[in-house]
This record gives sequence, structure tokens and C-alpha cells, in this order.
Amino acid sequence: MNPLRFIPAVEKVLQALGDIGLPRPVMVGVVRRELAALRKGGGRRRGARLPTFDDVAGQIRLVLENLARSRLQAVINGTGIIVHTNLGRAPLGPAAVETLRRAAARYTNLELDLTTGERGGRASYLEHALAWLCSSEAASVVNNCAAALVLILRHFTSGVRKEVVISRGELVQIGGGFRIPEILEASGARLREVGTTNRTILADYAGAITRETALILKVHRSNFFMGGFVTSPATEELATLARKKRVALVEDLGSGAVVPTEKLGDLEHEPTPAEALRHGVNLVCFSGDKLLGGPQAGIIAGQARLVAALKRDPLFRALRCDKLILAALQATVDAHLTAASSPSVSSSSAVPVLSMLQVPTATLRARAERIAAALMGTPAQVDVGAGKAQLGGGTLPRSTVPSVTLNLQPHEGTLADFAARLRVGDPPVIGYLGGGRFKLDLRTVFADQDAEVVRALRAALVPARP
Repeated sequence: MNPLRFIPAVEKVLQALGDIGLPRPVMVGVVRRELAALRKGGGRRRGARLPTFDDVAGQIRLVLENLARSRLQAVINGTGIIVHTNLGRAPLGPAAVETLRRAAARYTNLELDLTTGERGGRASYLEHALAWLCSSEAASVVNNCAAALVLILRHFTSGVRKEVVISRGELVQIGGGFRIPEILEASGARLREVGTTNRTILADYAGAITRETALILKVHRSNFFMGGFVTSPATEELATLARKKRVALVEDLGSGAVVPTEKLGDLEHEPTPAEALRHGVNLVCFSGDKLLGGPQAGIIAGQARLVAALKRDPLFRALRCDKLILAALQATVDAHLTAASSPSVSSSSAVPVLSMLQVPTATLRARAERIAAALMGTPAQVDVGAGKAQLGGGTLPRSTVPSVTLNLQPHEGTLADFAARLRVGDPPVIGYLGGGRFKLDLRTVFADQDAEVVRALRAALVPARP
């Protein structure tokens, strides 16, 4: 008997699957693809049992459910990593969310001057506010920090000068496997590496500058640190050299700290744009979605003539942000400026990344104990422990923040299976394994998510019977 006769029709499979929460065209496409693969394989492998209709429908259901889970959705972050790249980095504050909602649901004055009624500049107010925040002559924004760096390099190396002088100790790799040398080369620049991995002195830079030099690039080591026999010149020394040689000095700060991080707890100091510019850097670039606490964006600040030149570059249009990013970033920058001008207002109250850093451990412990009490009677050992949260996102690599964890050990099954059930729950809950326990760090769980955490943990510990 021909095994292909047992391959069901598309419509029959769709009827058996029911509503999975995906658009019908998506489901039809997946069903057709899976049935075609089955047909191409002859219905079964040699010697294997012929799949039943339930087998086929069940396999396709798994494929569709996995596809549905890949949709962008909110998750509960119990990892203790505050700026978690895989989980979307910085959550937005209430004002940014509301501004974003209004901008998304209605028309905006994106490029309309409301005073004259004529076409206006995109992000005019935001650029003005960013300049104030960075203590710079001018500022602008593109879609991420890597784009900002590429734009800067493309502009400065578009003429006869192609070389970018950079210390070997700053040729870092950032998230996703991207490396600074690859970004530099993608812009058309030629690298002129100076110094060694751990020691670069001013004379190394001075000896490398020639008529081919377009700029000196300084990259802040925001995602790692070096200790011991390490030397690098001060920014002021590099700025003096750059002025003497008549080349630009650009610094990629990465993390975008605009507040003194050492005052937020037991944290190391992170250089701010204002500090770099005050020390003589011509242009800085940094991320909007790390310590600034806004949406993904690449912010450029510095001398007005250079920022204006970058905005005239044809590449700028390809890298510019849309109204939603601009709206969320505008509200975030406003929050920082309001806090800076009013002693009674703290930016941490409006920027979740900063707020999470300052929650007392006693508050976290009280929440963890309430959650543990709510889980009494479930088939698991539950206790409260101490943890160490991290900034993450390539920021403050030496700093940790004391935290509190909820520790669970199910009576049955493996910890990996338990973690998997939580990941596919509603909402997904993401934690980590350590010391033979599944752990949730409460510093990265919002207080209003505690009830959801209890429901998710109960559901994962006591799965519903089929």
C-alpha cells in the first residue's frame, strides 16, 4: 500500500488543530510545509511505523506552538541581570510608555513646525534636550550605537584620509559576536592599531598619526575590565594631541550613563558624555537603552559643526529613528533633565533601570517571603536566599548589587524541565539554575508582577491534567 495515501489533507489538519492564536495564513503555510516534507520523505522512514493522523497533527501543533512563542511578548525577568540584552535591555518608565502610546495611536508633528505650519526638522526638541543632558553644543540620534559609530567613521573617512587610530586594548567584542574592528572596516575605515593589549602610551598614538589619519577613536571598555600591569593615556592627553595634530577625537562610551553611578549604591564610576566632552573629546556616542534607560537608539553628542555635518551625510537618513523611538527617548531624556534641575525629584523614580538598583534588600526579602508563603503546599522545597544582581548589557562589569532570590527545588522532575515549563508559561518566567536550585532574583522582577509569579510557579509545579 502506498504510504503517501496516509498523508492527510491540509484542511483536515487545520480543523483538528483548532485555534492556536496564529493568523490562518500563517497556519496554512506551516501545515503545507510540514506535509510537503512528510510527502518528500515518502511518508515514513524505512522500517519505521507509518505515522497516524494524530502523530502528524501533534507534530504540526508543536511546530506552530513554538512559532507562536517566538512572537515578541512580555516576560518576567528573574535573572538578576537588569539590562538584559536577550530580554530587551532597559524597560521603559511610565512617562515613556504613555508618550509612546499617544504617539503610536495618533498622528504626530514628526516633521511639522506647529508655529509656522511649514515642514519642520525631525526630533528638533529631542536634539535640543539631549544637548542639554550631555552638556554639548549639539546632539542627534540614530537607531543604535553601532550605527552611530559607523556614521561617524563613514563621514570622517569619506575623503582622502582613511585611517583610524585605536589602541589594541580597545578592540573589543560587543554583544551578538560583533567586533569593533569589523564595525570599523564595514565603514570603509582602515585601522591603525597602536600599543599592546594591556599598555598603550601617548607616544604610541603620536607615532601613528600621519597625513592618512582621519581621527583617533577611543572605546570605553564597558563590558570588561583589565587590571594589573595596565596603562592608557588620559582623555585630556589624547585631546591635546588630537588638537595639535588637527585630527578629531571620538569616544564610544557605550553604556550611556548620565548620572553618577557611584551614588546609586556600591557601584563603580561610569564615564558620562558630559565628562568626556569636558575633557576635550570632539564627539561621543552611546546607547539609549542601557543606563540611560530608554529605547534602543544611538546618541551622538559634541561639537555643533560636526553633528551638523553628520546629519547632512546621506547615510544619516538610512539610520534615523522613527516616531516611536523618538517619543520614548524624548520622555526618558525629559525625566533625566527634570531630575537634574529639581532636588526633590529623582530620575530613578521615572527610569526603571535606575530604580531597580536602589530597591532596599529588605524590601526584596519581604516580597520573596510573601511569595514563598503563597507557594506552601506545592510539591517543592521553597526558600529565600541571598543573590547578587548585575547591570548587564555591557555596563559596569566589576559591579554587583546585593539582592534576594527565591529558590525552588521541585520534588519531582529535573530543574531543567521545571525551567522549561516556566519559559513556555503565560507569562513566561525566566530564572537561572544555581546550587541545585531554580532561582528567581527579585531585583529584576517588578513588584506588581509578584502575583503573576505565584500563579506561574504554581502552574509549573502542579501541571494541569490533560
